[in-house]
Amino acid sequence: MPEEPCQCPDCQRFYREHDRLIRENPTLRQQQELNWAALQSFRTLAGRALEELQKIHGDGESAPPSSASLAPAVPPGSGHGDETEADAIQQAIGDLENINAHLFSIEALMERIFDVRVPDEVEQKFKEMAGELAPDPLNADRLRLNRLLHQTPDLPDRS
Repeated sequence: MPEEPCQCPDCQRFYREHDRLIRENPTLRQQQELNWAALQSFRTLAGRALEELQKIHGDGESAPPSSASLAPAVPPGSGHGDETEADAIQQAIGDLENINAHLFSIEALMERIFDVRVPDEVEQKFKEMAGELAPDPLNADRLRLNRLLHQTPDLPDRS
């Protein structure tokens, strides 16, 4: 017996986004392009954030920046907090460097996936499966089913 999907708000938001991406991009080609664009946007943003942090706080390989170089980012009189914040920033820089390395690896794998082309018949099968995996939540049949399952009317009573 399959486990019930989690009902927490984060998981519900994920399920809705997952289904939306399938509905709006129901072919192999569209999924390839969507994933490539998402990967590239993630790399661009993470890379730029890393560059900016390295300019301000150093590259993480040298000694932590002095308190003077942190002065604009840390309120005066923080004392011991300056060192803790500098350590946290250096840890974040290291984490971003690791993320960027992983993203480059994923990009190399994605290039292989992007080379795959399929006939129109296979793309049509993708579209059929997308409709089964992520039906339109505003479809009349889906709304009726939801109403029956949850015993909640779509419209308020007019009494």
